[in-house]
Amino acid sequence: MAYPANYKYTKEHEWISVDGKIGTVGITDYAQDSLGDIVFVDLPKVGDVLEAHKTFGSVESVKAVSDLYSPVSGTVTAINEELKDKPEKVNEDANTTWMLKLELKDAAELDTLLSAADYEKFVSEETGH
Repeated sequence: MAYPANYKYTKEHEWISVDGKIGTVGITDYAQDSLGDIVFVDLPKVGDVLEAHKTFGSVESVKAVSDLYSPVSGTVTAINEELKDKPEKVNEDANTTWMLKLELKDAAELDTLLSAADYEKFVSEETGH
């Protein structure tokens, strides 16, 4: 499984890509694969303030409901409205299907996240592969 090298990752299986002060957040390919067919995505509202490593929504699959955790603190500037009607897009391409965009409160929080190589190592240790 390839993870984009320019993204940062959490141990809860979210990714973030950053452009200036705006972070784009989604879940990893490993997460969508573990969940199975995603049938519903619950996201916050534009303007909501998120805290790093706290829940901001959930993903429901045919197997389970899983919480989503914000990689960093910030204010939601956009949500992916398409996921309301087409949550399966996350299964189709988790690495490019974003869930929300937020304005970073403190860019230094990015330093606490995993690189692509560290995330891949973490996943292989977690799964034993």
